[in-house]
Amino acid sequence: MEKSELVALLSPEGLRVLDSLPEYDSAKDVVAVVSELRSAGHPPALVSAVMNQSRLRRRARAKFGDFADRMLFTEAGLEQATRLTVAALHARRFRDAGCTSVADLGSGIGGDALALAALGVDVTAVERDEVTAAVASYNLAPWEHARVVHGDAESFGLEGFEGVFLDPARRDGVRRLKNSADWSPSLEFAFGLGKTLPTGVKLGPGIDRGLVPDTAEAQWVSVGGEVVELGVWFGALARPGIRRAALVISEHDGQVSSAELTAEADSPDVEVGPLGEYVYEPDGSVIRARLIGQLARELGATMLSEQIAWLSSSTRTETPFAARFRVIESLPFDVRTLKKLVAARELGTLEIKKRGVDVDPAELRKRLAPRGPNSATLILTRVAGRRTALLAERDRSHD
Repeated sequence: MEKSELVALLSPEGLRVLDSLPEYDSAKDVVAVVSELRSAGHPPALVSAVMNQSRLRRRARAKFGDFADRMLFTEAGLEQATRLTVAALHARRFRDAGCTSVADLGSGIGGDALALAALGVDVTAVERDEVTAAVASYNLAPWEHARVVHGDAESFGLEGFEGVFLDPARRDGVRRLKNSADWSPSLEFAFGLGKTLPTGVKLGPGIDRGLVPDTAEAQWVSVGGEVVELGVWFGALARPGIRRAALVISEHDGQVSSAELTAEADSPDVEVGPLGEYVYEPDGSVIRARLIGQLARELGATMLSEQIAWLSSSTRTETPFAARFRVIESLPFDVRTLKKLVAARELGTLEIKKRGVDVDPAELRKRLAPRGPNSATLILTRVAGRRTALLAERDRSHD
């Protein structure tokens, strides 16, 4: 968002027009809405600003729910913002650790600061981008114990604060920054604060695990089957005896539920065993936390093959930490044989999952030419080291 766009948006006229707009729907004639606003005498810059903000508010509902309709966003700020259900868990850690004043360094649009303020924690959000800081100020305005500072996170004084939260910016415009030293604030700075203050650092889930200090708790979080972050927690924010955690959050019909696997360290894998009636695909958070072995022991399952994250058992066990499939047929991975199988079973809807097999699912789908009224899942993997195709059906009862 350009500064001129923000100025137009934050005018009394801009906010009034924004709040009067119907729900943004790209499938409808947006041009008609723009034309109506222009006909009412609103200047082009204001019309562009409110329409863009309406579009962002619609997208933001996936992260902020109804709160999105009372917030402002930037494109980059919304992309990196923590969804509200996860931000609430961050805030709860600080509250439960007794932190009454927290500095949110590199706050972006203020999502995590909002969650902290909602729990009664005094929060200061520090953001170096002027436009983003102004947006955060608008979003945090309802809370008297929340303030925004336009400044640099690494030079901001932390005297008097009892905790720190950081969500380093990992992009420079549209370019993703691979070197953690180039992040803002840098990873070295963020982890360094953990030596002196209760500190939480939000990172992308795919970060090199070797960078995570042994003294910290590392918690991978997935929401709706997507791994959304790695939270690294220091000091009083880290739970005793926990260094690896996989938190699975599910949202159904407006209800939020969660389940967690925790351990003192990476969990050793279980042995490879025979293919059973059921196979289990661990949630991505379990895989990244390297707790596959712990999950397997809880399920009474074995590995399908070494270093491949598929488990198998002849027992049907409920778990929030894995998707479950019932095996219909097992055969060596051969495209011609699979094509005959797909045709014989009249499979028109074919979900293809692969792990441990070098194949392009999109290209394979073309060659298999699925057609018919039936559906199934095709799992391409290795069983005891051999390339194998498993025809299966999802068992969704645990949902």
